Amino acid sequence: MPAFKDNFSDRLSTAAKARQTMLEKFRSQPKPDDPAVKERLAAQVALAQAREARIAERKAQREAERLAQEAEVKRLAAEAAEHAAAERRAEGDRALALLAEQKAARDARYAARKARKR
Repeated sequence: MPAFKDNFSDRLSTAAKARQTMLEKFRSQPKPDDPAVKERLAAQVALAQAREARIAERKAQREAERLAQEAEVKRLAAEAAEHAAAERRAEGDRALALLAEQKAARDARYAARKARKR
């Protein structure tokens, strides 16, 4: 019992026909200078440029948002530092007032003691 029902020459002719069909298909494709090919390539280039422009725009927008966030963080930090400095000044003023009160009370006690001795 043979492995193939047809003989070797049939297989060769079938393979040659397949190669010829592929060659005709390749030759029937449009050439690079064909207007349809040029139009398709121009459309691809335009799409690529538009995509790059959108990417650059998004990148610029993200950078602007990042800069705005950094500015806001700096502004908040400056406000916090200013508030802390004002709080320290107020605490210092309160401490000075307390020391002045204590000194005045001490001076009054000293004066009262001197007045009793006389």
